[in-house]
Amino acid sequence: MRRRATILSLGLAHCPEGRHVFPHMTVAENLEMGCYLRTDRVEIATDLARIFDQFPRLAERRQQSAGTLSGGEQQMLAIGRALMSRPKLIMFDEPSLGLAPNIVERTFDIITGIRDAGTTVLMVEQNASAALDMCDHAYLLESGSLALSGPGRELIDNPHVRSAYLAG
Repeated sequence: MRRRATILSLGLAHCPEGRHVFPHMTVAENLEMGCYLRTDRVEIATDLARIFDQFPRLAERRQQSAGTLSGGEQQMLAIGRALMSRPKLIMFDEPSLGLAPNIVERTFDIITGIRDAGTTVLMVEQNASAALDMCDHAYLLESGSLALSGPGRELIDNPHVRSAYLAG
């Protein structure tokens, strides 16, 4: 626990693969876990209201157990929980994993908004098209080794990337 506290105090937040919400806690309690190092109660309340504005479905379900939420709702909750720490850098591990296509699009819109608001985003993602479309810089790994790197827009136009990862 001490190591996680140190990581959070440095301004790092993690939105893990598979979401890993606390299933027996409510939506509100899960969000509160994202700010357990913070002591600024007024600002925490402001941030919680902002999360509920950004994710109205979470506001509707604030007293519901997180384990009963759909996959998309759990992803929103995991993102909201990470944002409650007010991170300087947020790491996303496979944010589109197991989500319906319309939820994937919404998730990437949210991540783009986080980046555009000034938070650094580091993302591992197998949905190459969506990831390259929104990233500033990308690293393509093949068999555990760096194969290509560069601006996302350049990699989208790379013939190897197109044929191997973008179906054409």
